[in-house]
Amino acid sequence: MSSDDPRRPPSAGVSALLALVLATIGFFALAVFGLGAMSFATDTDIISVPGLGQGPGITGMAAAVAAFGASTWFSVRPAHPSFFSALTVAIVTALVHLAAVWIAALLGTSDLIIATAVAGDLVRGGASAVLLIAAAIASWSGVALRRTRAQHPRWPWEEHDEA
Repeated sequence: MSSDDPRRPPSAGVSALLALVLATIGFFALAVFGLGAMSFATDTDIISVPGLGQGPGITGMAAAVAAFGASTWFSVRPAHPSFFSALTVAIVTALVHLAAVWIAALLGTSDLIIATAVAGDLVRGGASAVLLIAAAIASWSGVALRRTRAQHPRWPWEEHDEA
């Protein structure tokens, strides 16, 4: 049984660093699961250019996690962060992922058309949407953790010492 106690200060919520760490881990897990499920459901590779290898995918995901972490850090730092920041974090994360994959594909093939086709396939095939949704959910969760004022439950018989 948890109740508001006017004699105690309210809980400060989760620290910004803890909210960032949990949100970033959640983003990575949701993104990997979402991309894997999409690849399985559609029976296609996320990046299906012969000879390109895994470099652009790894680079894009590393850049997406870094962008998610950096932008989420700025959104969970205030004492009372806004849930609207989840939209910004999601858009930044998806765009950085797309740009990183495009650059890595360009460096891997030295062909502007192939790199642009790879980036276009990410958008058209739904991979960018999966990352956008995963980033929005994870960022919203980080803000929710930061804004929560939850406390440990206190039972009525625990109060007798403090009266």
